[in-house]
Amino acid sequence: MTDTPASAPVSGGKRIELTLRALVLGCLLAVVFTAANTYLGLKVGLTFASAIPAAVISMAILRMFKTSTIWENMTVQTVASVGGAMSSIIFVLPGLVMVGWWLEFPFWESVLICVFGGVLGVTFSIPLRRALVVEANLPYPEGVAAAEVLTVGSRGAEQTDSAVRENAAGLWVVITGAIVSAGYALLVAGRVFAGEAAKFIKLPASLGGGATGMGFGMQFALLGAGHLIGLSVGLAQLFGLILAWGIAVPILTSPDTIAWLTAHNIPSIATTLPAGAGAEELAGTVWSREVRFMGAGVIGVAAIWTLIKLAGPLIGGLTSALAANRRRAGGEVLDRTEQDIPINIVAGLSVACLIGIGFLLAMFAQSNPTLAGSTAVLVVGGLVYVVLIGFAVAAICGYMAGLIGSSNSPVSGVGILAIVIASVLMLGVLALAGLPADPSVVAFALIVTAVVFAVAVIANDNLQDLKTGQLVAATPWRQQTALIVGVGAGAIVIPLILNLLNKAFGFEGGPTGIADEPLAAPQATLISALARGVIGGDLRWDLIGLGAVIGVIIIVLDMVLSGATKGKMKLPPLAVGIGFYLPAAVTTMLVIGAVCGWFYDKAIKTTRFADVGRRMGVLLASGLIVGESLFLVMTAGVIVATGNDAPFAMLPEGSTFPSMLAGIVAFIVLTVMLYGWVRSRSAKV
Repeated sequence: MTDTPASAPVSGGKRIELTLRALVLGCLLAVVFTAANTYLGLKVGLTFASAIPAAVISMAILRMFKTSTIWENMTVQTVASVGGAMSSIIFVLPGLVMVGWWLEFPFWESVLICVFGGVLGVTFSIPLRRALVVEANLPYPEGVAAAEVLTVGSRGAEQTDSAVRENAAGLWVVITGAIVSAGYALLVAGRVFAGEAAKFIKLPASLGGGATGMGFGMQFALLGAGHLIGLSVGLAQLFGLILAWGIAVPILTSPDTIAWLTAHNIPSIATTLPAGAGAEELAGTVWSREVRFMGAGVIGVAAIWTLIKLAGPLIGGLTSALAANRRRAGGEVLDRTEQDIPINIVAGLSVACLIGIGFLLAMFAQSNPTLAGSTAVLVVGGLVYVVLIGFAVAAICGYMAGLIGSSNSPVSGVGILAIVIASVLMLGVLALAGLPADPSVVAFALIVTAVVFAVAVIANDNLQDLKTGQLVAATPWRQQTALIVGVGAGAIVIPLILNLLNKAFGFEGGPTGIADEPLAAPQATLISALARGVIGGDLRWDLIGLGAVIGVIIIVLDMVLSGATKGKMKLPPLAVGIGFYLPAAVTTMLVIGAVCGWFYDKAIKTTRFADVGRRMGVLLASGLIVGESLFLVMTAGVIVATGNDAPFAMLPEGSTFPSMLAGIVAFIVLTVMLYGWVRSRSAKV
């Protein structure tokens, strides 16, 4: 690809690309998106790709400098995007609080886990760039969309007046979406509106007599996240929701099922509940303690299936990368757009990170009497695990990011597989050393998994960013340098936000926060439960196995459906699994968001401003997520500072019906108004 789209200023023949102002602005945006993603991930178990809103904000700010270029804007979005992606480490790290090992998040230990794992994610993905970005015919939806936004909006000789207007309009769409979502969240915090509507019922005897429930969270962050995941993934999550709450929960709570399980001495949480337990207690307990583990089985099988499908492309990618390194070593001068960070520097960075990881693991083992005698074995085993599993998950997540996008990539499945493998290996170490299985063993498995997870989430984002760079003719080594800077920016923020949220709200299973409204942290809850179950020997393998069988059936259904419709309709197994273990209120609103996004895109599809309108829809969704998330992070700060568990309360606690009805009406009206406003703004560009 030539430099055609980037005919912006070049000073004295020098490309304005990796500049100090771009790095500083990128780090500032990384702080914002990391904070937003950290809250969203802990609340609902999802994070969003921040490349596009970061690019729009960057173009609006750097337009003040006459020398700004498309490549400089791309540097800003790269740093901001990877910093935001780093927040996905919260799918594992809170597990250390949930199992009682940490009471809070130690700053430097948390930062170093993120930095060492994140930089390995960058270095592991560099050899995969040619195969998965340049040579593979993968769509990279978010990377291509970000390149499109940069090409249209960056300063340059070919930029049109309409592009300038779109850039300005896009910034206002992000800001307006953020203000509306934050304002609605303020009214929810003030008890003017209810934040969730839910109903639990016991079914009639003719339908088995079990319990079930349904609800939806009235949160604009969820609406925006649903818009971004798209209709296919949203409907797959709905399918998982139906399987969980429409089939599994009613069957497992049925009196006949409970009686049969009791008669055959089969363990079930339903048999331990009081006979007169209400529908909410019965259905909620069974879902959280049993049905979610079926979802873990579905996700695990889906991740393994992904690895099997990727075997060929991965081998081809490694072969291509090694061939390019041999050409460079032989004296061949590669084109600027093919110049990665030299392999010797990549190797040096990787070794330095592994030494740092080894030091962290050794310090942890030495500080615990149970593990101190096996420090050498644990450190060596941990490092081998990080290298082998880390590189495998980097390749898997990178490929899946290219196939379906970073936001939909199977990082949850990777985390589940990683913790199960790590826990099983720890059992082997315990058996060889004759050591007891105490909490320190669970904590060690979680720390090793956290490092691997950091590798996964950064590789997941990196290859998407590198695709953007390829499309705008960026210099890979400069972009890879920006990726490392972004890792550092995100890593510094994460423990600060986690400690703030932990003190204000707390986490499920962990110490109680001031507000005593524990964040669900779905993935961390599941991963810590898996670690304790495997090492403690009481994991419900039967439920995971049943979920694995369901996963196999879903994979077959996906293949049949995709083949019958020639790829037009799919049933992503990972998304179905997510529908199992996300709370019903969360999944329902995600589905509503996906349907709203689909209707919006369909409504503008035949208009002259269809492309602009589609991009504006993405920006609106991003603004909705950022506004509510940042408001609630700020709320946590106010709670901690004042000790008041409801600092914005405008009404006393009381009947929820008026606030629920008012909230539903206001939510619907605001949603219609926002989409209508964005459509009209798009038409004027």
